[in-house]
Amino acid sequence: MQTKTDRLLYLSRADVEKVGPSMAQIIEALEITFRAKGEGRTEMPPKPGIHPGGDNFLHAMPAYIPDLKSAGIKWVSAFPQNPQKGLPYISGLLIFNDADTGLPLCVMDCVWITAKRTGAATAVAARHLARPESAVMGMLGCGVQGRSHVEALNELFELKKVMAYDVDTEVQKRYTHEISRTFDLEVVPVKTPQEAVSGCDIVVTAGPILKTPHATIQAGWLDEGAFASLVDYDSYWHPAAMHETDKFCTDDIPQFNLARQTGYFKDVPEIHADLGQLACGRKPGRQTPAERTMTANLGLAIDDMAVAPLIYQKAVEKGVGTWLAL
Repeated sequence: MQTKTDRLLYLSRADVEKVGPSMAQIIEALEITFRAKGEGRTEMPPKPGIHPGGDNFLHAMPAYIPDLKSAGIKWVSAFPQNPQKGLPYISGLLIFNDADTGLPLCVMDCVWITAKRTGAATAVAARHLARPESAVMGMLGCGVQGRSHVEALNELFELKKVMAYDVDTEVQKRYTHEISRTFDLEVVPVKTPQEAVSGCDIVVTAGPILKTPHATIQAGWLDEGAFASLVDYDSYWHPAAMHETDKFCTDDIPQFNLARQTGYFKDVPEIHADLGQLACGRKPGRQTPAERTMTANLGLAIDDMAVAPLIYQKAVEKGVGTWLAL
């Protein structure tokens, strides 16, 4: 008979989806985590990566969150050309360890986690940087992140309308139908990127991450009082448009600086704060209704490790997954 010290739980993508926590629970877990980060109670080195050609990358993402007794690492890849081959853009695995003994407890697929926690991190940023009455969202990129961001932001704001843009009109059409049905929102498929920026309270860009930005979004498009989340780094944004913001933030300054050293973010504003500093109150968030605010979230290992224990605990309770010998 195997004991817990000589086995680990494997959770497939379907298993993770079966036991995954609600978006509200994920947002709350991330809020706790970023508060702990801001107060110096997390350990997370900047993620190292390898880059097998073009804009492809694989990242190793370790983190420890004592407040949640969570430790582990995610090994995740992003290959922008994969969708053209019928393969996912994002793929990877997460190893969740016992924070007291170091023993591996679980290996789980990370695709669902990456999608949900990324939207949740934007929601945490928006809680501190967006106007509370924000109701119109612009979504540029109608893929996985386009869905998770509507779900997350709809938890915290009374969204009424989503202006949806995608370079692929069929993807845009499916997204419009699905989001309007799932969230009972008015979803407007727009023909130009500017229509998904100007007139919106919250703007999210979620295209492929590129070292050479296409810089489609121009100065003057983002309204006064708007908040923008750059899920795709600065790929969508012209430097002049970013420099119009009053507060430019990120989720982690050391990780942001490492990204700059590897060729990203060549011309961006000075960083006002990271999400940890905002969450614990060490730096102010939005201070006036007219401020333009922006966050360039890079996706952090602490995001994943905030969600992993919720999934593991629920899987064990419900008997989901496959036990493997160590």
